[in-house]
Amino acid sequence: MNFYLILSLILFCIGIVGLITRKNMIILLMCIELMLNAVNLLLVSFSAFYKQSDPQIFVFFIIVVAAAEATIGLSIIIMAFRNNKSTDISLFNQLKG
Repeated sequence: MNFYLILSLILFCIGIVGLITRKNMIILLMCIELMLNAVNLLLVSFSAFYKQSDPQIFVFFIIVVAAAEATIGLSIIIMAFRNNKSTDISLFNQLKG
């Protein structure tokens, strides 16, 4: 159990550091996916440890939210790239209007 907790914490921290330090929209999207996968790993490990199947329902919903987030995020990235010819997050203010 401790291994999964530490691995989940490391994955989540890598996602947070990438989210804070990077300026590329695609990498930001991948960091958010990494954080969601860390939460999935944590829920599955708690489910196996406590012999309950209820957290697996939450894992399913997190996977659905991650798929929706990837779809919407990629469409925003495509729109930003068409307008700015770049995926830099600092140019994101130009999408207004």
